[in-house]
Amino acid sequence: MTGVALAKELLLLAYDDTTGKATMPRISLDLGMAAAVLVELALAGRIAYADGSLAVIDPTPTGEPVADEVLGRVAADTPHSPASWVQRLRHGLRDRILGDLCSQGVIRDVDETELGFIHVHRYPVVDATVEAETRKRLAEALTGAAAPDERTAALATLVVVLRMESALGVDGETAADARRRLEEIATGAGFSGEVSTDDSVVRPSVGLVVAALGRAVDQALGPRR
Repeated sequence: MTGVALAKELLLLAYDDTTGKATMPRISLDLGMAAAVLVELALAGRIAYADGSLAVIDPTPTGEPVADEVLGRVAADTPHSPASWVQRLRHGLRDRILGDLCSQGVIRDVDETELGFIHVHRYPVVDATVEAETRKRLAEALTGAAAPDERTAALATLVVVLRMESALGVDGETAADARRRLEEIATGAGFSGEVSTDDSVVRPSVGLVVAALGRAVDQALGPRR
């Protein structure tokens, strides 16, 4: 695997750099973590989508502990639908990935107590360069300054599926424009299911996984408000 894991990029976008608090619902984050790790495995050529299920096609470890743990779980189980896997995997992944970011010095864990006994964790940014690079890639994709590669297109698809437009620092009509552009990127990459895998700008195997996971997460979150 190369680059920063998609799940880590999503978390950095979803948490306020200064307050260290999540800016979106926990259920969205947790579903997003599960989907992002599975997309990562598809990008690494470890899993594929066929006959309505996700299955391991190469059990070789990637070298990334969280992804390899999920790879092992998928390999050891019977095939399940993307909707089933995001629900099975979503519990605990966010804490694991936040812990990794802390150990890497990207964020820090601020453990506070409220009402004398409730522990609340915040994760303000320590090293902003990782998130800055993520935002730069997304900004270039949104403006058309650079054609998105597979990873960036996958990230953009996850952002729009998880309804994270506000995490890009936009609102109102600008957020609507960003959403339309993110959807265009997803469609152009074949991640929306609206483009033939033969016409996709990414590997068909990856496109199938991302499209299936996108539908699963979108259905789990329910209608947009």
